[in-house]
Amino acid sequence: MKLNTISPAEGSKRNRKRVGRGIGSTDGKTAGRGHKGQKSRSGGYHKVGFEGGQMPLQRRLPKRGFASKTARYNAEVRLYHIEAMDVDVIDMETLKKTGVVKHDARKVKVINTGDISRAVTLKGLGVTRGAQAAIEAAGGKVE
Repeated sequence: MKLNTISPAEGSKRNRKRVGRGIGSTDGKTAGRGHKGQKSRSGGYHKVGFEGGQMPLQRRLPKRGFASKTARYNAEVRLYHIEAMDVDVIDMETLKKTGVVKHDARKVKVINTGDISRAVTLKGLGVTRGAQAAIEAAGGKVE
């Protein structure tokens, strides 16, 4: 096979439509653009969302809300989640393996919700003041 002999399959390519070539071509005179108006002119266009000078919808409506791009990677763990785990040393990996946090979590913070009655060691996790006090009161520690 030679590169100069390759051609597309028969019927797979259509010729470009040539408009404005006389009355007999079915696309003569206005060339399929209709009569008058901005779209019939060469260079005639409008911006996306343009409403003819009227204040566009995206500017009439109030701005509302905010979506943080990092929030999906942050997770909260409650004290009763830690109480339910049967591990003494808790870090990011053990939380992911047990399914307490999602696999794509990057930051984890332990918050003071519920009770903890056993001694656990937390490594590499964020902890609120109340949660730290509760963990240390139960004989655990935060590293």
